[in-house]
Amino acid sequence: MVDEEKDFCLERFLLFAKRVTDKLASRGHWADYIDPCSGLSMVNKCSQQVYGEVDALVTLLNYQVTNSGCCKVVLHPKWGSAVYPASVFAKAPREVFVEVVAEAEAEIRAEDPAAA
Repeated sequence: MVDEEKDFCLERFLLFAKRVTDKLASRGHWADYIDPCSGLSMVNKCSQQVYGEVDALVTLLNYQVTNSGCCKVVLHPKWGSAVYPASVFAKAPREVFVEVVAEAEAEIRAEDPAAA
């Protein structure tokens, strides 16, 4: 059950992130996203530098973590462990980024009403 939910979240994030980065790139802005499984860049693949989602949340946002076997689990201040840490990076004006995120979300919801 947990693995199925993680797979669903991964697939949904990859679909969303690709749409966002493609839309930003088509408007002339740099954008990339991280594969949550490997920690590697998905657009600019010239680097093999690993980005640790959990470590970034601890360092940048001071989130707490707990251990679950060999994995660190992020504890969001509001939602606890019911989160899926994943990152999109962009060099674009905030209003453009927000607009593109809304467009990608609307497209995904229109294609799959269960995505609500």
